[in-house]
Amino acid sequence: MEVDVQVRTHAQGEGDAGRGTAAGGAAFSWAPVILPFLFPALGGLLFGYDIGATSGATISVQSADLSGTTWFNLSSVQLGLVASGSLYGALGGSILAYRVTDFLGRRIELVTAAALYILGALVTGFAPNFVALIIGRILYGIGIGLAMHGAPLYIAETSPSQIRGTLISLKELFIVLGILFGYLIGSFEIDNVGGWRYMFGFGAPLAAVMAIGMWSLPPSPRWLLLRAVQGKGSMEDNKKKAIQALRTLRGSSASEKVLADDVEDTIISIKAAYAGQEGEGNIWEVFEGASLKAFSIGGGLVLFQQITGQPSVLYYAASILQTAGFSAASDAARVAIYIGLFKLLMTGVAVLKVDDLGRRPLLIGGVGGIALSLFLLAAYYKILNNFPFVAVGALLLYVGAYQVSFGPISWLMVSEIFPLRTRGRGISLAVLTNFGSNALVTFAFSPLQEFLGPENIFFLFGAIAVLALVFVILNVPETKGLSLEEIESKILK
Repeated sequence: MEVDVQVRTHAQGEGDAGRGTAAGGAAFSWAPVILPFLFPALGGLLFGYDIGATSGATISVQSADLSGTTWFNLSSVQLGLVASGSLYGALGGSILAYRVTDFLGRRIELVTAAALYILGALVTGFAPNFVALIIGRILYGIGIGLAMHGAPLYIAETSPSQIRGTLISLKELFIVLGILFGYLIGSFEIDNVGGWRYMFGFGAPLAAVMAIGMWSLPPSPRWLLLRAVQGKGSMEDNKKKAIQALRTLRGSSASEKVLADDVEDTIISIKAAYAGQEGEGNIWEVFEGASLKAFSIGGGLVLFQQITGQPSVLYYAASILQTAGFSAASDAARVAIYIGLFKLLMTGVAVLKVDDLGRRPLLIGGVGGIALSLFLLAAYYKILNNFPFVAVGALLLYVGAYQVSFGPISWLMVSEIFPLRTRGRGISLAVLTNFGSNALVTFAFSPLQEFLGPENIFFLFGAIAVLALVFVILNVPETKGLSLEEIESKILK
């Protein structure tokens, strides 16, 4: 299918790789765009699958009748390690991504993530004891950390700027699909002896598809040229490889001259980014100049994404629906599927509108909705106990507002806001911030619940959401329709 689009007349580099022609304004083909999006996005789906499957697996693994093990009598600490083992691994994977991202490249990073997904799923699924189970969970989590770093990078660097927002937001849709799929597999296996093994192990064949797919894709042309400019590879050899990669990414409609010109334009933009500087970006450069501004935007978004309390709100979902008289609330698996379907629907809205309305309107409207829903939930638990429709409406408002704002837009902004020189390491620090704050909220929730009660917890999260809204209004720029080079030159400098 060919779609006519107007393109800009200056260099946009490999970030606009989906076009069939260069500057001059012709068409790009959608066909070559699909696979370079699909296989990295499977990394997000497998992350979501772990979230969904774990909710059922933690019930199955500790059941005397259904566990199928002699070590089913797990303590609360052990059960917490089963649930959060992948989170610990993801933290480790984020740190690992910082060290290896610019060395391995985005493609090999994602192949490695897929291999760790496979290994982790198999070790967990065949675990003979509790220690092996935790080792498998951590290995799978390291894959999550690498995948959540490499996927937005690869997609951002190989997609046309006109649909970059749509594609990276679609990755969030894949995460939600994965959650829903995990819930579904859990509902099928929850009553089977040893069902938790299948819930965890089913990730392996999905990861195998991801591994084969990523191995078949070309490396990011921008990464190839970046390595050449850094002196880490032959300029002539890497230019040839970049042209071949662009030919695969753009399809047969692009001429050799167009591909060669785009490679030269990208080299110029990379050299401009490295003007007067030697070697690769280091950790301190992320906290200097344009990179610091980018990290304050991207890191701030993923921090607020977690500390506005999404896990805590969903923790109360079943009880809220039960209070409102929804009979399905007695079945946790079915309730989870319904909420997952609603999350999927609202994420679809964000995907359809992110490159139309822009990033800022969705963030401002969504975060405003999150704040309102949290205050409504606080009011419900404090003074409106006799009006359960308020709680149900607030719950749905929260889920919907989150999925059109923080859910997809935070990762989109992280993938496109960092300057080229520090992009790989900047994104790895943003991912580390995300998983670190996730761990903080997860482990602080129980004592806070006991100390404050639900009404005060929701009021606290609501106040944080107001701060998040102020942050978005004052600090987050609009990047709709801009190439990665334009974002660096026009917004960060």
